[in-house]
Amino acid sequence: MRILLVEDDDLIGSGVEAGLRQAGFTVDWARDGRKAMLALETTAYALVVLDLGLPLMSGNELLRWLRDAGNDVPVLVLTAKGTVADRVDGLEAGADDYIGKPFDLLELVARSRALLRRSQGRSVEVIRYRDLVVDPAGQTVLRDDARVPLTARELAVLVQLLTHQGVPQSKSRLEESLYGWQEEIESNAIEVHVSNLRKKLGADLITTVRGIGYVMEKV
Repeated sequence: MRILLVEDDDLIGSGVEAGLRQAGFTVDWARDGRKAMLALETTAYALVVLDLGLPLMSGNELLRWLRDAGNDVPVLVLTAKGTVADRVDGLEAGADDYIGKPFDLLELVARSRALLRRSQGRSVEVIRYRDLVVDPAGQTVLRDDARVPLTARELAVLVQLLTHQGVPQSKSRLEESLYGWQEEIESNAIEVHVSNLRKKLGADLITTVRGIGYVMEKV
């Protein structure tokens, strides 16, 4: 899943980016509010991790613009402003959760996963589908209780399809969820990932919707 990190502090930003990538997320990092706005106008993110003290456009201004535009992407605010009034301002501007600096990176990742589950209508991290048990946090997949090794990209495609059961995902949407700004995408990358998933997990797992993309039936 693709996350937008909005943070102007290089030390904090690099640490958060590394931690989120280690947890299996694709991360784009914007260092000011205006760049974040442009990113949100052009890309569908699963989550925004947002600092409030930004140059050019404050985090609260960005939040209000985001919600006024009808974008309901989950937003986790992180900031050095720790008073109750600051937290209330952030939440009323449209934030979904709040974590003050300094923070523990493990807690930030856990809160990010919780917001993603909530946005997908799930109460637990593990996803069960027919004879599959998929743990995005543990980055493991079991089929009939046997572990199936998947690459990070294959797992990302699988999770994207599982969390949008019954809704066809276009090639461009899958690419958008998997690849960040600095990553090159081969023209047949998604087809290769889907082919590998079918070989490893079963040919009938993913259905091709001609002219649209791929889908996993809702169960």
